Amino acid sequence: MNVKLLHIDECPNWEETGVLLRNALDAVGKSDAPIETILLTTPEQAAQYAFAGSPTILINGEDPFPNGGTTTDLACRIYNTGTRLAGSPTEEQITQALRERL
Repeated sequence: MNVKLLHIDECPNWEETGVLLRNALDAVGKSDAPIETILLTTPEQAAQYAFAGSPTILINGEDPFPNGGTTTDLACRIYNTGTRLAGSPTEEQITQALRERL
């Protein structure tokens, strides 16, 4: 399983998302799966990935939380958690996304 966490330096949510992602990988029995953390600093770098704002999680190259497209804007991302808008998906949402891809 290939897992990437794309972020920009100014994003206040990427580190928390990394913790949630690690917890979710543990929950689905993929504790050994590395998380490749990628800092994007230019629009050209963002264009190389399916980046939809920071933080973006990619599982095997796919964004499990598609929101209508990708961007080269180095901006923060908002997730719908089902009860509110937040800067990260919930751990449960990430766990479910991983389970669907196993």
